[in-house]
Amino acid sequence: MTVTLADVAARARVSPATVSRVLNGNYPVAASTRERVLRAVDDLDYVLNGPASSLAAATSDLVGILVNDIADPFFGIMAGAAQTAIGEGASGRAGGEKLAVVCNTGGSPERELTYLTLLQRQRAAAVVLTGGALEDPDHITAMTAKLGKLADAGTTIVLCGRPPVSGGAVTATLAFDNRGGGRRLAEHLISLGHRRIGYVAGPGERTTTRHRLEGHRAALDAARAADAAGGGEEAAESVPEDQERLTVHGLYDRRSGYDATLELLRRDPDLTAIVAANDTVALGACAAVRDLGLRIPEDVSVAGFDDLPFSVDAVPALTTVRLPLYEAGVRAGRLAMGKEAPPPGGIATIGAELMARASTAPPRRG
Repeated sequence: MTVTLADVAARARVSPATVSRVLNGNYPVAASTRERVLRAVDDLDYVLNGPASSLAAATSDLVGILVNDIADPFFGIMAGAAQTAIGEGASGRAGGEKLAVVCNTGGSPERELTYLTLLQRQRAAAVVLTGGALEDPDHITAMTAKLGKLADAGTTIVLCGRPPVSGGAVTATLAFDNRGGGRRLAEHLISLGHRRIGYVAGPGERTTTRHRLEGHRAALDAARAADAAGGGEEAAESVPEDQERLTVHGLYDRRSGYDATLELLRRDPDLTAIVAANDTVALGACAAVRDLGLRIPEDVSVAGFDDLPFSVDAVPALTTVRLPLYEAGVRAGRLAMGKEAPPPGGIATIGAELMARASTAPPRRG
């Protein structure tokens, strides 16, 4: 049975006129009402009548790029690179130029779904989703359904910096090797002689957080086993077993890095190294270490992740893990436009490179 505008209005508990205003975007509507209408549209899979209906299977010149926070260089670099690649080689309408729109979700799962609904209604040619995914079963189910509807309507879907998703709707996935990068960073500190290492993690419900932390702890577990097998002095200085106590979760921002580092050094004043969830968090960690009257790296080594542009200019230069954000963004944009063939199996893992710099050094003895 055909779904009508009145059906949507009844589901959203608003008037048909309000539904029309939301869909046409020609009249201000309260944000909560707008989201309720869009949710009803999505639930009922409503398609506009008239000329728009005949074009439902076609696509427009619009491409959506979803980011958590455009002010964060991690997302800004990827989004800018993808936008450049999407417009690459175009020369106006005849050249197939696309309008790339950056959608800032603020990390909200509701906004993520709302933007995808809006892009579906605009018959977007492609959608690029960047950064880690939320590990919530209900949101995963909703996202899988939404991506399936977009793909059925002819939208190309590319994940950049996200792990693969099930369902077959995604054209290509560019997944960062966050586990491998986390492991290599911890192994670097262990090779310098560090055993008491604090970890400032990101939000616990994000895939990026979990994967980086898993790599970090895998290296610590291996070091603990090796120290125990070796016996003697090394075993006495082995990695502590209670890693939860030496881990503090927070946001991916400087303030979280500052506060978490103070908490870690309160819990264990003998820590010789701090690993941060990303480079921005690492800057906060460095500030906290200095405010406690400690030196970097003489008293406490500090390391980050991502190798954002400012990392090499920090004082001291920040040891970190380089993710090729610009290159990944360009590739995502090209995949979205069909300018590059999808990788075998639709999934490519992008490597992470250790960048050892002056903020890490062997721990001071005695």
